[in-house]
Amino acid sequence: EDQADIRKLIHMTLEFEAYEIHEAADGVTGLRLARALRPDLMLLDVMMPGELDGLQVCQRIKADAELAGIKIVLLTARGQARDREAGSKAGAEEYLVKPFSPLQLID
Repeated sequence: EDQADIRKLIHMTLEFEAYEIHEAADGVTGLRLARALRPDLMLLDVMMPGELDGLQVCQRIKADAELAGIKIVLLTARGQARDREAGSKAGAEEYLVKPFSPLQLID
């Protein structure tokens, strides 16, 4: 997630549930953290600044045999059917449309 306020809200919600949390404000950093940390789950904003957007990060993770098991939840303001289809094609397991309740993340 590139928006600091949304990242903070997500962080506080997941921290309260005792999850270990690492943050990235852009796709390149997110991909680097995925390779270094091998998380169980990644939350990716579809529209992130920089070289890689969330869909591209998702595609690269799912194409890498060592990372493909990471579950991906895409977060986006775009909720049309074609956007959801693009997320599914990229390999995401879930697709949440903003605004969403942070409690949806722990369900």
